[in-house]
Amino acid sequence: MLKLIPLLLPILYGMVIYHFSAWRTAKQLVRDSTELAEPKLLAMTQKMAKALDVARIKVRIYEVNPINGLAATDGQIFLTRGFLKAYVEGRVTADELAGVIAHELGHVALGHARRRMIDFTGQNALIVLASTLLSRFLPGIGLLIARKLLGMGTGVLAARLSQRDEYEADAYAAALMVKAGLGTSALKSLFEKLGDLTGQSHQGPAWSMSHPKPQDRIRAIAQLEEKWKR
Repeated sequence: MLKLIPLLLPILYGMVIYHFSAWRTAKQLVRDSTELAEPKLLAMTQKMAKALDVARIKVRIYEVNPINGLAATDGQIFLTRGFLKAYVEGRVTADELAGVIAHELGHVALGHARRRMIDFTGQNALIVLASTLLSRFLPGIGLLIARKLLGMGTGVLAARLSQRDEYEADAYAAALMVKAGLGTSALKSLFEKLGDLTGQSHQGPAWSMSHPKPQDRIRAIAQLEEKWKR
């Protein structure tokens, strides 16, 4: 049992750090947000709620300017004020924002927050253990080497896992939008606008990105539609 302590301590440390960070983030999101009150968007959420056989889908507006949608670890859904402003200005449609909400619901329904906790804990434990072992053979620089090399590796792995989650949430959103009678066109048109909306070019090596490229996400949804037709 004593031999397992060096392994268990990093895992326990990673879990504590993750839960504390998630709790602090969720608390801040609620503190700095208000409940969505825009009538047309509420009508969209009600259609999705009916498709899911729930009374309502609660969405909050997080008071920050960047355009984003968020799913907190406790299951709450957030749109940023910047996203709502883009809707008011006519840069995105109500259907497209409904697609964002459906996507975030997918993250919640598929347990992605729990999966991220497991990934984070495992990666943290691996880095701590490797640092400890290398420090025995290379005092002073072993820690730096382990953190540098494993940090790069876990970064690539985290990006791959994040992309997998995004594709799964897209598939959930597409299915929910179809079931709610909203279709998938808004999801695809939103991805086409994503670069202009967020100011991100989505260029660079795919393995280093936390989100798939918009054209790949559109292609994946189109493939789903073909499968559903068959």
